[in-house]
Amino acid sequence: MVYARILLYLSLAASFVFLISGYGYQWNLWSLGLGFTLLRYAAYTAIVLAVISLISVWFLRKSRTRAIVYAIISLIFTGIVSGTALYWQQQAGSVPPIHDITTDMENPPEFYAMVRLRANAPNPPEYAGSETSQLQRAYYPNIQPLYLETDLQEVMDLAVMLVVRRGWEIVSVNRKDGRIEATEKLPWFGFKDDVVLRFTDIEDGGTRVDMRSKSRVGRGDVGVNAKRIDRFLRDLEHSL
Repeated sequence: MVYARILLYLSLAASFVFLISGYGYQWNLWSLGLGFTLLRYAAYTAIVLAVISLISVWFLRKSRTRAIVYAIISLIFTGIVSGTALYWQQQAGSVPPIHDITTDMENPPEFYAMVRLRANAPNPPEYAGSETSQLQRAYYPNIQPLYLETDLQEVMDLAVMLVVRRGWEIVSVNRKDGRIEATEKLPWFGFKDDVVLRFTDIEDGGTRVDMRSKSRVGRGDVGVNAKRIDRFLRDLEHSL
């Protein structure tokens, strides 16, 4: 019984540290480096405890004491943490270490109003360059401009509605230049990714929509920026 109770307490502690590692950084309680360190070691601990919990459940499966309940609860918590950590590790290994994605790599939409908000960000507002574009072509060939047979201003109206619906912070809406700039704050660590949408009239009628999404922090983005662009443009197309 004592062993099972200790196992449960350790599992709850590892799960709590794993969760609070990101929120602590978001709440400015510690640095990003410390947050990632806590995250990593909490994940390692949870994986070990998950294995121990599984073994304990097996040996206690015929037990009618609280020990089996403690072991099951421990397995649930450490299993969730372990699964989450392994999932993100797999995701990070399956995508390139880039953080700047755009539908137009030859002439990427530029940030204007967003520049002052990125003044202290590790990743500058300028486009990341040719190496990033090569990796994007190889890994995200589906990220392409969106062509719509709809008036530019109407498309912008729909885009603003989608931005608001997603809960992004609108920084600028420039109808004259056909540009929207916004920021999405991610949960957990509270990372901020910036988005710029560029709307261009097509000669034979309609609108071309280009989109760029860039992280303020981090060398890689675990594929988040590409998914954001793909989902947003799909929703914009389907909203017409």
